[in-house]
This record gives sequence, C-alpha cells and structure tokens, in this order.
Amino acid sequence: MTQRISKYKRFMMMNPIVQFFKFIYLSLKVLVIVAGGHGGTRKA
Repeated sequence: MTQRISKYKRFMMMNPIVQFFKFIYLSLKVLVIVAGGHGGTRKA
C-alpha cells in the first residue's frame, strides 16, 4: 500500500526555502533564550 502524501505536505518537505526559514527561526529562538540568560550554560 502506497502512502498518500498531500501535495502541500510534500511541497513543505521538499522546499529548501521553507526548510531554510524553519532553521533560521529555530536558531533565532535559541539565540533569544541564550541571550536572555534563561539558558542553562551561558558564555560570558
């Protein structure tokens, strides 16, 4: 049985631009947490 993937889901998975923005978004979230001092280990 072949699994059906909706065109939208496949587009989101295969689109490098979407992956890129997702990566940047996650990086920014981590940076904000670390810069805010809420991170466990903090580099002075």
